[in-house]
Amino acid sequence: MKSKDKKELHAKSIKELKNMVMEARNELAGLKIDKTQNKIKNTGLFSVKRKEIAQMLTIIRLKELVEISVKEKI
Repeated sequence: MKSKDKKELHAKSIKELKNMVMEARNELAGLKIDKTQNKIKNTGLFSVKRKEIAQMLTIIRLKELVEISVKEKI
């Protein structure tokens, strides 16, 4: 994922990010099925997709922590 894409992820809301994570997980499941059926040769896609999911989850957690800290200050 390029840094431009990461910046775009930071601009999205938590709800949008959660939807994107769900879609990415579905894509990963589809890739796993394709692998078992020998439809794909590039297995490097698995690690790329897992990293994208991890980055999205990290951004979600960061936003949640920011919201919690703002509520505690009030």
